[in-house]
Amino acid sequence: MHREVEIVNEMGLHARPAAEFVRCVQRFQSEIIIHKDAEKFNAGSILEVLSACLDCGTKITIHATGPDEETALQHLAELLIKFKEQEQTHGR
Repeated sequence: MHREVEIVNEMGLHARPAAEFVRCVQRFQSEIIIHKDAEKFNAGSILEVLSACLDCGTKITIHATGPDEETALQHLAELLIKFKEQEQTHGR
């Protein structure tokens, strides 16, 4: 399964949200890969997520393969929206 999403928080997936994103990925049994343009990144690796340069406005496709793929995709999409809400709440 896959889901297209956009990075909507102003700061993008810098260190703190990238770490939270990776922790979320690691809770699932499914293999989760980020596709950005023609590149692929392991969503369970903080180094790969940071190297993907997921800035505000970046459109990516998250691919999940495994027993909890649908739940994983739903949680990750919601988390990306939560980052925007946190930014607005904390004035970052």
